[in-house]
Amino acid sequence: MSVSSILTSLVIPLNLFAALLLLAVLLFILRQRKTAAALALAGLLWTGAWSLPATSLYAGGYLEKMYPYQPAEQVMQADAIVVLGGHTAQNRSNWFLPQTAQKTSARVERAADLYKAGRAPYIVLSGAALDGGISEAKVMANTLNNLDVPTSALLMENDSLTTQQNGEYTAKLLQEKQAKHVLLVTSALHLPRAMAIFRKQGVDVIPAGAAPQLTVPNSPGFSRWKPNLMALQSSRSIIKEYVGILVYWSRGWA
Repeated sequence: MSVSSILTSLVIPLNLFAALLLLAVLLFILRQRKTAAALALAGLLWTGAWSLPATSLYAGGYLEKMYPYQPAEQVMQADAIVVLGGHTAQNRSNWFLPQTAQKTSARVERAADLYKAGRAPYIVLSGAALDGGISEAKVMANTLNNLDVPTSALLMENDSLTTQQNGEYTAKLLQEKQAKHVLLVTSALHLPRAMAIFRKQGVDVIPAGAAPQLTVPNSPGFSRWKPNLMALQSSRSIIKEYVGILVYWSRGWA
């Protein structure tokens, strides 16, 4: 498990709350009651804050807006399209709404739109098999075939397990293909970290992320300030990005 994954797990709201509550119980038994109460309150406030859509809209929305979304026809032309693995199945178009087959926003769909709009002649798919089965690159290739993108237009990088490896391994493949200008496709939330990684590898990347998913939904009864289970669930991905940016920056990868 990577350092960023460990740190993310430690500060996930429900995980941190459970840990602080356990520590608070131990301190209470040891008669450190003020400290125990403070820890329990801190865990409760942390979890409560992330249960509010306002927190996700602000923290996650900040990252999603760093590279504004553009329709495929307005994106610059390049030598290749690079798609990063991760959440390549059906993503909710809005993280505050239930997932349905009609409301999806996948990275591969974005890549297909860019290819069909003539933004680049081929697509590089990057991602290993996280569970030891079929690689994410292969899964994405199958989906793109179903979206009428020919196999001849697809190149696969099947070995990367992290964003840093996405950048490192894909950069070598792009160099072999003499691709100088590249459209980078990933989720809007993940795009800032991915852009930094690829630039560190010397790749001239153009942001072409999927549409933002952390937006106020057109749904009756939705409130930024009303606790929401989906907001609490989305906190993991948002926190992961901030932890990842910190860890990658500290290691000189971004």
